[in-house]
Amino acid sequence: MTSPIVSPVTPALPSTFLSFGLHPDLLKGVQKMGFDKPTPIQELAIPHVLAGRDLLAAAMTGSGKTAAFLLPILTKLAEKPRGVTRVLVLSPTRELAAQIDEHLQQLAVFTKLSGAAVFGGVGMGPQEHAFRSGVDVIVATPGRLLDHFSRPYAKLQHLEVLVLDEADRMLDMGFLPDVRRVIRHLPANDRQTLLFSATLPAPIQTLAKEMMKNPVSIGVERQSMPATGITQAVYPVPQDLKPALLLALLGRGDIKSVIAFTRTKHRANRLFEFLEKNGVSAARIHGNRSQGQRTDALDGFRDGRYRILVATDIAARGIDVNELSHVVNVDVPHVPEDYVHRVGRTARAEATGEAYTFVSREEEADLRAIERAIGKSLPRVVVPGFDYTSKPSQFEVPIAVRIADIRARKATERARAKEKAERKFSQPAARPAQTFRSAPQPARVHTSQGPITPRTHEQRDAEAQRLHEVARRAAEAHVAQTVRGVPGGHTSPRPSHFRPGGRGPGPARGPRQGNEAQAARRDQTPSGGNGPDRRS
Repeated sequence: MTSPIVSPVTPALPSTFLSFGLHPDLLKGVQKMGFDKPTPIQELAIPHVLAGRDLLAAAMTGSGKTAAFLLPILTKLAEKPRGVTRVLVLSPTRELAAQIDEHLQQLAVFTKLSGAAVFGGVGMGPQEHAFRSGVDVIVATPGRLLDHFSRPYAKLQHLEVLVLDEADRMLDMGFLPDVRRVIRHLPANDRQTLLFSATLPAPIQTLAKEMMKNPVSIGVERQSMPATGITQAVYPVPQDLKPALLLALLGRGDIKSVIAFTRTKHRANRLFEFLEKNGVSAARIHGNRSQGQRTDALDGFRDGRYRILVATDIAARGIDVNELSHVVNVDVPHVPEDYVHRVGRTARAEATGEAYTFVSREEEADLRAIERAIGKSLPRVVVPGFDYTSKPSQFEVPIAVRIADIRARKATERARAKEKAERKFSQPAARPAQTFRSAPQPARVHTSQGPITPRTHEQRDAEAQRLHEVARRAAEAHVAQTVRGVPGGHTSPRPSHFRPGGRGPGPARGPRQGNEAQAARRDQTPSGGNGPDRRS
């Protein structure tokens, strides 16, 4: 791959979407969505994508990059409709995949173009139908897409454009090997590749070199920064008082809708329970929630049913909520890039919003790293009337206590299992029935003299031979009785296909002779049945 072409810093940019030469039906969708003018990333990216160039773009969250690649791609599809899947968009999370698909449906509402979201946590049936019917655009997470690739119907032989959105998040989540496996399933044709990422660490740059041909680079030298419309502030507070401080800010009435980010799923659950207990309508979203629960939480938050959404970083790049007023970092993220993506949930597309970060004494080092990354010191705020010296009930169980509880529970479970096993083996139990040849352990055999238990292989073989001899004599008696009861019958034994102990083919006999033969077999068979007891 040759060195990327970097766009000039001050290009002659179009001021409206009309200047791009987009499809007229897409312009109607743009107008319906209320887009007044393109964002900087859209102004830079759309012309290159329309020209068919590979693109490597560093774009902050909330910058409008979804429309930056969807609008030119859909324009090219609308000009030459073919009824097959020609575009694949890879996304790191279910929420982001659903968001991109929703954005696509809104932009293409006045066209005949179609799209489908393919991700885990839901049934594969509708997704299989999308592959078979050939929707124009598939938006997928790598794991579920690989599941479909194992089926014969999932073939994307007509693919023309591949988009990797939030590539650095895929790296953070360990999806890069899956991305490479996905690429191996794609046809080796001359496709266009677009890669969007908030940051460009070395593995992402290596991946770009593997996938792209002479890409245009946009904003590669720019460091990821929060949007300019975000008002940021820091609230120093003891760790145990963070939920109470959030409740106090909600009670002031300034916060209409807020996403509260926590460090772990456990803390997200505890904060959700605290808010509900205090009468705040809240929902939660994290990796342990099912897809249905996550969808309900997002939909309810967008619709206003929930005032606050408690989330972990899994949702930081997959939530697009119009007019979100606030983001609160209940816990300071360890990585500055995560801070940028969290606060980027507000002030989207050049809007305005506020981001508060609760900082305990233990988190000051992480905060200083964030301030160095964004290049400025954030103002400290003290809430009037809030008692910073109160002794609240413990919000989070200390990790040492949680580990001790887990160990105690597992020890109790092991003790119960051991006690159950000892009770089981201390009581005599009937062994399962087995055949002579397959059972290596002593087996119980029933004879006419009662049950016996062979204790050695020699004893078992001797018993088997004796039973076989008994069955042979019973068969001979059956043959003799049958031949004597039929005039002109044969005096020689039955043909070789006659089965000992069975009825087999032969001359008809009357009811009396048949009953006598059966009685003879019963009298000479140890188990009283038709032959040896093969259950032993």
